[in-house]
Amino acid sequence: MKGSRFSIDQRSQLPTDPGIYRFYDRQGELIYVGKAKNIRKRVASYFTKKYHVNRKTQQLVKETLQIEFTIANSEFDALLLENNLIKANQPKYNILLKDDKTFPYICIVKERFPRIISTRTYSPATGEYFGPYTSVVAMNSVLDLIRKLYTIRTCKLNLSGKNIAAGKFKICLEYHIGNCLGPCEGLQQEDDYIHEIDQARNILKGNLSIVSRYFNDKMKLASEKLEFERAQKYKEKLELLNKFQARSTIVNPKLTGVDIFTIVTDDSKLAVINYLQIKNGAIILARTVEVKKQEEESDADILSYVAHELRNRHESGNKIIFSNLSFAHEEGLEVIVPKIGDKKKLVSLSLKNAFEYKKDRASQTKPKKPKSEILVRLQQDLKLTQLPDHIECFDNSNLQGSNPVASMVCFKDGKPAKKEYRHFNIKTVVGPDDFASMKEIVGRRYKRLLEENRDLPKLIVIDGGKGQLSSACEALKELALYGRIPIIGIAKKLEEIYYPGDSLPLHISKKSPSLMLLQRVRDEAHRFAITFHRVKRSKSTFKTELEEIPGIGAKTADTLLRQFKSVSKIRETSREQLIAAIGKTKAEQVLTYLSENKKGG
Repeated sequence: MKGSRFSIDQRSQLPTDPGIYRFYDRQGELIYVGKAKNIRKRVASYFTKKYHVNRKTQQLVKETLQIEFTIANSEFDALLLENNLIKANQPKYNILLKDDKTFPYICIVKERFPRIISTRTYSPATGEYFGPYTSVVAMNSVLDLIRKLYTIRTCKLNLSGKNIAAGKFKICLEYHIGNCLGPCEGLQQEDDYIHEIDQARNILKGNLSIVSRYFNDKMKLASEKLEFERAQKYKEKLELLNKFQARSTIVNPKLTGVDIFTIVTDDSKLAVINYLQIKNGAIILARTVEVKKQEEESDADILSYVAHELRNRHESGNKIIFSNLSFAHEEGLEVIVPKIGDKKKLVSLSLKNAFEYKKDRASQTKPKKPKSEILVRLQQDLKLTQLPDHIECFDNSNLQGSNPVASMVCFKDGKPAKKEYRHFNIKTVVGPDDFASMKEIVGRRYKRLLEENRDLPKLIVIDGGKGQLSSACEALKELALYGRIPIIGIAKKLEEIYYPGDSLPLHISKKSPSLMLLQRVRDEAHRFAITFHRVKRSKSTFKTELEEIPGIGAKTADTLLRQFKSVSKIRETSREQLIAAIGKTKAEQVLTYLSENKKGG
């Protein structure tokens, strides 16, 4: 059997689903458990954002050799599973989770005239439990909702028949304000009270359709009677009810002492088995393995063998197994193939993990596509030693020296990698100096890549002739990168290619696909720079014009810029909106100025 761990180099193969991820060191020891809304993105952030992480995280990344994941149905479920695994394994880098960290439950207490309470202690003898809840706010919301809908007592009095008959208790303020019907004085019959509890249980169980119909009927009835305020209150309760998820599909306190095995196979002679172990109503172990099928070996035979091996390896004493098919098992075990309910949901979750593992493994074993013919042609035309499958192109943009900016676009495998695009505000250059600006942005870009230990491009393209190219080369020399990365300049007029130190340009056929790729890269950099420059110039012009208004300073101009974007939009807005944004006095000054200058933009 082969385990489900991925090397850190295979992190791009991780799924984009919510779930948890586990980091293992060189000895195979679990050192960290984390949750994520998107497993792939979260894991990738550890290895691509080294410049802003703390020392603990840097050491964690340094020690990590392998990664495992488990998919969950939601981010809340991932949070619960993370909590369970940390408490079960105590990884050394999960230092922020206290040992006594538990999630709250809602309990219907076993007593005459039952109360509904919140608790962090799970004791089945106390009552009927619902949860746990990952959000205390959500839990309190449903408790508040139940108490507004139904007359459930909150006192801790012992409402035995004997005590009530003896008149030991008196009704309290809760009765007078309508939150309780006074069972303590016998003013409410036990049958009626239990009916209220049954209605509240529908909410806690997630049987929201019954309660929704109740709200809808009440809302319509109030509306027909023209009691619109009351109808609105029912509508708000209905909206709150619809937003609330009463329980988790990951953890169910009623499910305990259970193993879950599912198998996925195809014609490739490979079987993938997922194993989940349930203890005290929580998933404490998740494992996926793959097995090569033998001739004439059935899925049931494979599952029987793997289940026995994994149960022994992880010392499972559970007597019940849920699975997607029946298989032979040792005496004393029960294998169940559930059809509905929470048991079915757990089997489905296990299957989802198995399918995801199988998909990832399939993508890793696919034969690599041949290199792009255009990139091969470009490599030949430019006489490069490596295929230029990672190209970065720089361009400057300014208007008579105002608002100088620059852009960098990135192409990978001949296609735009837009997440890698970057804008640059020129910081060290005063006035319209394209050469110095080019040196600054190239230096800043590759200094940062070196600091972050990220991949360098296979080709740098400079939009411009010899001057801009020489400036870029100076920046590379200062970083000791000159000669390590091929760099060229492309002049706009004749589409000539310049090499550093070579006075004679290279001419590539205008019909060559490699030149067309370079033109596309250059044009994209130019478009990206121009767009950024226009936005910045527009904001600068707007702000400058506003500051010319008497009594309007930079702070007020910034406020107007953020809210209204342009003078024309200020003209279209109402006087009240303008007063709300900057106050009455300044609003009057702006309105006076605009009325005297009709052509504002």
